[in-house]
Amino acid sequence: MDYYKVLDIPPNATQQQVRDAYKKQALKSHPDRVPSDSPERPVRTRKFQQINDAYYTLSDPSRRRDYDSARSYHGFPDPSAGDSDPEEEEIPRPDASGGGGFPWSSFGFGAKNAHEEEKFSNEQFGSVFEEMLRDEGLAEGQEAKPTGKFWSLLGGLSGGAMGFIVANFPGALAGAVAGNRLGAVRDARGKSVYSVFQELPQGDKAKLLSELAAKVFAHAIGS
Repeated sequence: MDYYKVLDIPPNATQQQVRDAYKKQALKSHPDRVPSDSPERPVRTRKFQQINDAYYTLSDPSRRRDYDSARSYHGFPDPSAGDSDPEEEEIPRPDASGGGGFPWSSFGFGAKNAHEEEKFSNEQFGSVFEEMLRDEGLAEGQEAKPTGKFWSLLGGLSGGAMGFIVANFPGALAGAVAGNRLGAVRDARGKSVYSVFQELPQGDKAKLLSELAAKVFAHAIGS
């Protein structure tokens, strides 16, 4: 797998460029941007896992050096030099006869099954998701607790958000409600924004991801 192609960056990308590319690609391909019964879901899930494997490998300088050495040895082309499908650019695996070779399983999460891969992908995305929401003023503190701005945004995305909050977050205090708009809300149980996101109805997940993606794609983080 050509991880640079997956993230749509050149091999000489800086670590910050790797991180920025991950944010864009993960938001673009996240499975929750489509309904759970959508035929597009399995394709998105696989793509999302590839993006997370790529980020896991390239975001760590040591793992990236090892990967670059293997990639160079096998003569991978520059990702910017063509339109080949990253799914078709598999790094050759060692001979099944046991002839040795590079330990390719060291790249990516090295998950044993699809369940593990999905779990690792979600955990990694959760960390970056919380960072993005902090940048937008939607989360605060090391534990990334939701801010009033987060609840206000959520309330504006869906008329059912108020019902969801009241039903799922006992003790939450709401104020400045105008139509669908929700004012300052504090979660008495101290959940992180990603924990809240994971409990949202599917439609609200998709809307929140789209809203965040629009900000990231427009380079408006922190504005």
